[in-house]
Amino acid sequence: MKQLRSEFNSRQYMLSEDFELFYYSDLHFQSVGRHSHPYTEVYLFAEGQVSMELGGKSHVLRPGDVIVVPPGTEHQARILPGEQPYRRFVFWLSRSFCQVLREESAEYLYLFDLAEKSGRFVYHLDRISYNAIRGKLFALLEELNTDRYGRDTQIGIGARDLVLALNRSVYQQKHQRAKKETLSSYQAVTEYIAGHLDEDLSLDALSREFFLSKYYIAHLFSERTGLSLHQYITKKRLSAICEAMRAGESIVDSCARFGFQNYASFYRAFRKEYGAAPSEYLRENLYRPEGVEL
Repeated sequence: MKQLRSEFNSRQYMLSEDFELFYYSDLHFQSVGRHSHPYTEVYLFAEGQVSMELGGKSHVLRPGDVIVVPPGTEHQARILPGEQPYRRFVFWLSRSFCQVLREESAEYLYLFDLAEKSGRFVYHLDRISYNAIRGKLFALLEELNTDRYGRDTQIGIGARDLVLALNRSVYQQKHQRAKKETLSSYQAVTEYIAGHLDEDLSLDALSREFFLSKYYIAHLFSERTGLSLHQYITKKRLSAICEAMRAGESIVDSCARFGFQNYASFYRAFRKEYGAAPSEYLRENLYRPEGVEL
């Protein structure tokens, strides 16, 4: 089975007409000199001690940083002293592929346009968004390196899903300070829940956050979704745990981080939602070939 981890090479030109995706993990990295290329590069930093020189500025990277390098923008990664491996995802998108995406929907290009127009190239994802994006990256790498039925169609869907998720994460981060009253109560609460799944989301906590009666919030969710608030949050947390497991986090760590007080309650909820134990679900649904370090 082909490994998902790419062997690093200094090639700075595309072989594909649409996009290329790499997952690199290096202990000894020979930096490529300052360079630019005629395509868009999206870079998700996972681990290491690295400084990125970009747009005339130097950025010391943190895990979860997304770097957008527009065509023609000079940049260079420099390794800082340390013993950590240098792990990152590199996603190249050709001009022609970006144009196809733009014709389908301008929403695909929000982040790329923002970086090019504003000169801001580095964006930081919170842990939940980071795990979700990493899960999508591994899913796309899997499709690129296997030969399943519907492979080409799924690759196209996966690439678009990844690009849109990146745009959505940055857009929501940039607009999160908008006044809450500009949103409906339901939308405001659901967006808050999505960004705070690893925090206290009790009725009392949400009531304090939004200055709404907890009975009103409970009624709102029952009316809109047919679920209790607890059921809604549980489904969202279980989905986030699946993303975290795909990104390499242990089952025990994931369930504790997302608010389950003990493994037994998590196990019951997971089995009820997915019809399988967490370990069975992971083995049957989440692909992790040999050679992929996390």
